[in-house]
Amino acid sequence: MTATLCCEQLSISVAGRTLVRNLSLKLPAGSITCILGVNGSGKTLTLHTLAGLRSSTGGSIQLFGDELSELSRRQIATRLGLLLQVHEDAFPVTVLEAIMMGQYSQRSFWEQTSVLGEQTARQIIEELGLAGLAHRLISSLSGGERRRVAIGTMRLQNPDIWLLDEPTNHLDPQHQMSVMTMLQVLSSQGKTVMASIHDPMLAARYANFALLLHGNGRWQFDKAELLLTPARMQELYAIPYESIQGERFSSLVPA
Repeated sequence: MTATLCCEQLSISVAGRTLVRNLSLKLPAGSITCILGVNGSGKTLTLHTLAGLRSSTGGSIQLFGDELSELSRRQIATRLGLLLQVHEDAFPVTVLEAIMMGQYSQRSFWEQTSVLGEQTARQIIEELGLAGLAHRLISSLSGGERRRVAIGTMRLQNPDIWLLDEPTNHLDPQHQMSVMTMLQVLSSQGKTVMASIHDPMLAARYANFALLLHGNGRWQFDKAELLLTPARMQELYAIPYESIQGERFSSLVPA
């Protein structure tokens, strides 16, 4: 598979503390990589650094073979999308208007949105279980509904690389599965997906690769089935884990 996002010897620090040291990885097209680690281990900072929103303390990042530091924000936005952990609603917009903002990276500032774009946005609203909310103000939605709207905005942006910071945060189990299934479909279409997630069970079910961050500079990157094991989870989270085999899937749960 072709690597779309790569980093070499990438180090990430905050307040004089190195959270990730000399990270090197290649994310192939058509794959899902889940980032796991305790709070404060650097998951969000890693995603922000890979998206070019903050500087690293060492190393390099390549986007489709181009140095990320040499690309404009517009060039990056046409290839890569980032779902933030927290969204601030700066303007009183509706659900439909918020999702249609995903077109802006593909258009000039003054170019009007297209009829096709609105039709696609309405289809995304249906797919995300937000039917009937198209004209509701974002500020009137629940946390889980806002999360799905933010994901819908990325759907319309349609980048080749999806970086998502806790995409299942605030979502009930039904919508967690719906979002993860959507990401699985996107990866089957050749998209590269990287998401931080707190639930090893979801990661084990959907991820092809896993990145474990220990918060002290140490990291592990490999195929998901090699890293998402009870022993690795116990080492990562400092509590016992066990694997429970169900009819269709095995689950990683605290023991």
